[in-house]
Amino acid sequence: MVMDLNKCIGCHTCSIACKRLWTRREGMEAMWWNTVNTAPGEGTPRGWEGMGGGWERPGGGREGRDAAQPRPGHLPTLREFGEAWSFDHAASFAAPARAVPVEPQGGDPAWGPNWDEDVGAGEYPNAYYFYLPRICNHCTHPACLEACPRQAIAKRAEDGIVLIDEDRCRGYRFCAEACPYKKIYFNAVAGVSQKCIFCLPRLEQGVANACARQCPGRVRFVGYLDDPEGPIHRLVTHWKVALPLHPEYGTQPNVFYVPPLSPPRLDAAGNPTGEPRIPPAYLESLFGPEVHAALRTLEGEMARRRKGETSELLDVLISRRWLDLFGPFTRHPREVERVRSETREART
Repeated sequence: MVMDLNKCIGCHTCSIACKRLWTRREGMEAMWWNTVNTAPGEGTPRGWEGMGGGWERPGGGREGRDAAQPRPGHLPTLREFGEAWSFDHAASFAAPARAVPVEPQGGDPAWGPNWDEDVGAGEYPNAYYFYLPRICNHCTHPACLEACPRQAIAKRAEDGIVLIDEDRCRGYRFCAEACPYKKIYFNAVAGVSQKCIFCLPRLEQGVANACARQCPGRVRFVGYLDDPEGPIHRLVTHWKVALPLHPEYGTQPNVFYVPPLSPPRLDAAGNPTGEPRIPPAYLESLFGPEVHAALRTLEGEMARRRKGETSELLDVLISRRWLDLFGPFTRHPREVERVRSETREART
């Protein structure tokens, strides 16, 4: 998947689509397999970027997966993720106006999945932020897989999706410690770890992920990295404008990001200075040193367009043809349901 951060408006439609489809079982109330946080910010779980995990390479920096070991990190708590809140909506709506505010019940919450939304960094008039959607990265070298003593985590050879076998899982949560992106949750009711499955049942029917299809900003591209005609290959390998998040973690994520372009800084008189408002060093801390070349490519293609020239890259990113976002996964879920209904009728 590629997410274009220049088009994300922070509406959380992707999160709600995922929540309604996958995390409605008992014990999953606080789970948000898809999150959209404000960057810079603490994110979810709170302070996840400093919780460790990923890979460590012993023996004098020898390269190769066989020489590496998963690095244990911090195990996020439910409070750090943000507990699910309950509200007495009936009392609030039945009471006189403003008499009973809609407040979380059971104490004062200290954190939530989107607690610091729209806070960002910087000072007026040069404050800045952007939205950062995150799911499981379905990494090429997932540290969670190696950390599991039960062999309950596997990466499918045919498409690279990383899955947890809940029948084998015993809830040890070594996987959650090893995951540097902290996108594995624990279901205390079922006693197992759970996470994003990349909408596998939909993909197997040719239907794109729920988060991607429901996105009103056309932020998400879906496909195979080794498909030279698909959007993922073109953005990641050909134009090199889509980059992994925190590549230094060593897991080789398969979710990539088109970095955000920045408005110019303003001087005391309100005039643009030509310097980017989002510090380039901050973007490098997220996406690595290649982010500077990616931004130059984007700015160069925009300059071509302003001169009246064509830009294949911008045509792909603008995504006028919606289904072009989804590579081979262009079937409508309604079509799949219709085929199932016809099959059931034929059998009866």
